[in-house]
Amino acid sequence: MDTPQQLQLLAPLSGVLMALDQVPDPVFAGRVIGDGVCIDPTSATLCAPLAGVVSDVQASGHAVTVTSDTGVQVLMHIGLDTVNLAGTGFTPRVEAGQRVEAGQALIDFDADYIALHARSLLTLMLVVSGEPFKSLVAATGLLEAGQPVLDVVVGAAAGEITATTQGDAVFSQPIELLNPNGLHARPAAVFAQAAKAFSATIHLHRLQAQANAKSLVAIMALQTAHGDSVQVSAEGEDAEAAVQALTRLLSEGCGEAVTAPAPVEVAADMPNILRGVCASPGSALGRVMHIVEPSLMVNEFGAAPPIELESLTHALIEADMALQHLRDTASGQARAEIFKAHQELLADPSLLDQARALIDEGKSAAFAWKTTTEATAAMFRSLGNALLAERAADLADVGHRVLKLILGVQEQALELPDDTILIAEQLTPSQTAGLDTRKVLGFATVGGGATSHVAILARACGLPAICGMPMQMLTLDNGTQVLLDADKGELQLYPDAQSIDQLRARHERQRQRHQHELAHAAQAACTRDGQHIEITANVASHSETAQAMELGANGVGLLRSEFLYLGRHQAPSHDEQVSTYSAIARSVGPAHNLVVRTLDVGGDKPLAYVPMDSETNPFLGLRGIRLCLERPQLLREQLRAILACSELTRLHIMLPMVTSLAELRLARQILEQETRGVGLAHMPKLGIMIEVPAAALMADVLAPHVDFFSIGTNDLTQYTLAMDRDHPRLASQADSFHPSVLRLIAMTVQAAHAHGKWVGVCGAMASERLAVPLLLGLGVDELSVSVPLIPAIKSAVREVSLSDCRIIAEQVANLESAADVRATLQRFYEAKLDASPVMEN
Repeated sequence: MDTPQQLQLLAPLSGVLMALDQVPDPVFAGRVIGDGVCIDPTSATLCAPLAGVVSDVQASGHAVTVTSDTGVQVLMHIGLDTVNLAGTGFTPRVEAGQRVEAGQALIDFDADYIALHARSLLTLMLVVSGEPFKSLVAATGLLEAGQPVLDVVVGAAAGEITATTQGDAVFSQPIELLNPNGLHARPAAVFAQAAKAFSATIHLHRLQAQANAKSLVAIMALQTAHGDSVQVSAEGEDAEAAVQALTRLLSEGCGEAVTAPAPVEVAADMPNILRGVCASPGSALGRVMHIVEPSLMVNEFGAAPPIELESLTHALIEADMALQHLRDTASGQARAEIFKAHQELLADPSLLDQARALIDEGKSAAFAWKTTTEATAAMFRSLGNALLAERAADLADVGHRVLKLILGVQEQALELPDDTILIAEQLTPSQTAGLDTRKVLGFATVGGGATSHVAILARACGLPAICGMPMQMLTLDNGTQVLLDADKGELQLYPDAQSIDQLRARHERQRQRHQHELAHAAQAACTRDGQHIEITANVASHSETAQAMELGANGVGLLRSEFLYLGRHQAPSHDEQVSTYSAIARSVGPAHNLVVRTLDVGGDKPLAYVPMDSETNPFLGLRGIRLCLERPQLLREQLRAILACSELTRLHIMLPMVTSLAELRLARQILEQETRGVGLAHMPKLGIMIEVPAAALMADVLAPHVDFFSIGTNDLTQYTLAMDRDHPRLASQADSFHPSVLRLIAMTVQAAHAHGKWVGVCGAMASERLAVPLLLGLGVDELSVSVPLIPAIKSAVREVSLSDCRIIAEQVANLESAADVRATLQRFYEAKLDASPVMEN
């Protein structure tokens, strides 16, 4: 038998030592969280009491956990009830996953502020992994930071319960957390303590992450917040009893006073409606089915490192082959690009290095891979950036795919009844791509966004989908009949016979309309009173361009050139760029416009080969034209490649994220120099995107210096309304039909036309049929739309007169909300277009 080792813990700060029994908090005093010491601090920097890895830093900065290489977990908690300060007064100096040495600074704190605004400044250092220890100092008295305080007996954790793993896992229904600050230390400790009373293996789930429900640190690392949806799963002989008891404990607040949630908000004029935001258009009638990914059992320790490393390597190869098959059979470039991105994650050297390091320490391949991917995904999610959050969802999906292969768990198709409407907190791209569209008619999720990979896949599959739904949706029983109207972003519960008949009639009209649109796709888009409107395409590849031209596009209104740069470790060569741009230009042809947007990357879309500093808010950081002007060689190289195709088409170059005349002038100067440098007599047309309020407000100043404007309604909306368009709780409000956005569009058009320049709209709004009369009425000259919707938008133009469009644009000018604008436009359609046999009311 091995002789127990001793691990010495140092005082994390200077102060007065107190007995834990005297802490005025029953959870700490009762040692529910763990045993240790309490210090009334006289210094203002919390330091590491031991060397190890930072397991968790609470988002509010008031608590941190460090785990030693031998598994000893030490929690430091500054003050009592300090979670309520929401981070004010705390400055963390480390992050989760970082290795620290004993004595290293962890958190700086404002002792005066905390003493005034929290219940107490008393600071706890607790051994939460349960090992026994002996004190090296008197029970009370002065301590100096770094002074040895405790000797912990390593490898003798007390009170651990060995979990059984017999039987299938039992899952609770999703539970909305009512705790004002989520499961921070005290409620997490109460929950973990309760879980230890059961022999079953128990996990707490949040989004794609899960935690050992008997581990305080693991629960805290989930970083839950008020309103989050969680689930409890248990596997073992007392699994059902555990799930029932722990579910009840969560709903009661785990010892904290909580307030019951407000009832589900329903529409006053039509009860039983839950609202979100459209992720993929369409509608369907079906019955609810919940989808929950089962928990996978993972052993921490494995065989010899070479064996475990071989297991991981084989799983990675198999996963890559499966993803390649998905790419090869994907319908459409956008769908294929998603699985290409998943393959790149499999080859990420940072992930592989972290997993191999854990395997070298004796961990199993499954544990090493799971720990690495979950920690990296959690880091992405914690940065508050929508695109990185999407990257986290991709990583969780890839991580689960590889984990199943390591564990030998066979991928099984979902056994679903006919006419299923899936509901879930979140779907992964793999789950979405694998849906049987003969049985699944649509889905609704709490998480995700209209631009997420799941939304892109739903549109590629033709599945109507809604995201940003309220948590209450997850309480619906399986089998509940619902009417999913993604076009309106609504899920109607228990629809009546009239609603069902209307849906069926609408589907028949849509079928007829679609046939009519395809049959007339090649015809020009002219209004009833003879006004021609250019309908062009938004593309990101040669194949999409060819498809757009086949569907009747009048050219390309937005070529997203960053597809050449993203997802690779070095910049594309000049020859590669020239070849790609030339192929696209030939598809467009000399009779149509090709509008190439220069590189639109930056903080939210980083390039591996362009060093960029980390940014707190990438959407307000160094992106678009800002980045290209700071690194002009990048811009010059791209412009030279674009100019090489100028003889093949009507070339237009467009600059993204312009906010000032100075940026425009400098970029124009660079373009003029490169045009002369390649020997061209004439510079191509130059335009800018209007996607920030500053550009719209300065449109009259910018217009004399450009040949055209193109309005990016996605970014213009989120910057104008200060709402992240992918935020699950704000997505439905970040609506481009908001009157403030419409005023900026009108202002841009007026300024451009006053100087004889044309204006396009290339944002998602241009692809909405409902927006067509409004945009035409505001004076927009060109609509650049999603490729599959080209025939539909051309048809929508032919069904209206410009004079009527101007009237409706004037009518909505003074409305108060996006909902009012949409309702008015819907009435316009019903009044003006009902005569058309293929028009949907």
